[in-house]
Amino acid sequence: MKRYFPESELLIEPNGAIYHLGVKPQQLADKVILVGDPNRVPKVAAFFDETECDISAREFRTITGTYKGKRITVVGTGIGCDNIDIVVNELDALANIDFATRYEKDHFRQLQFVRIGTCGGLQEYVPTGSYICSQKSIGFDGLLNFYEGRNDVCDLDFEEKFKQHMNWSPLLCAPYTIDADAELVERIAQDDMVRGVTISCGGFFGPQGRRLRVPLAFPKQNELVETFEYNGMRITNFEMESSALAGLARLMGHKAVTVCLVIANRLVKEATMDYNARMKELIQTVLDRI
Repeated sequence: MKRYFPESELLIEPNGAIYHLGVKPQQLADKVILVGDPNRVPKVAAFFDETECDISAREFRTITGTYKGKRITVVGTGIGCDNIDIVVNELDALANIDFATRYEKDHFRQLQFVRIGTCGGLQEYVPTGSYICSQKSIGFDGLLNFYEGRNDVCDLDFEEKFKQHMNWSPLLCAPYTIDADAELVERIAQDDMVRGVTISCGGFFGPQGRRLRVPLAFPKQNELVETFEYNGMRITNFEMESSALAGLARLMGHKAVTVCLVIANRLVKEATMDYNARMKELIQTVLDRI
């Protein structure tokens, strides 16, 4: 039996747009690029040959257009896994729920998500300027733990080994480990990106081991993260969205991967703010391969 979604669970504006994003079902392409910074949305869309719509709602901005014959939607999500929860759920609803009847559609529509972002590198072999494709993500945010089926899609052995290595505190959210879509990894990363293990954190400062004026509860966290190894895999970078994107996409049946430009290397204490040219190259690479 098809599911019905009442008004309190699926919020639709009077004009037929979904509540947070302000997007209508017909404005969504099957290929979706996600960027954290809403100001990066027009930078991606600048490569489009044609533009259909440009929608701003709250901190979200969405542009749909065509690039070399491919219809693509680019969405500015804002920062954090909490925003990814809103964005991915609403994009899935636009694709797979009939807004006129509020029933799930008869035929599933699969979306392809590629997130383009920036990150902090955690190994010497990912210096600033490197591109990392998140083949596997570890969620420090706890988001996926609120959804049924998380154990069916997560790498439970990896999680257990990681918790043992970290001496994981019960005060923290249980970490979850999720793989990106294998076909999408191959298509996007090819042979010129590092394929890594990414930790998605619930904040930029304390959760990533940065101390300013407030001392850290776990000051040795990053040392342990940097030395963890599982079946030859090392943790390559910190960012704030890849785990929620990969996890929700897998639960919903979509394809997802995150690719990031390293703008700081936490191990060697180096950073650069002059990365616009490398980011532009990454955007065009993703557009060509998505």
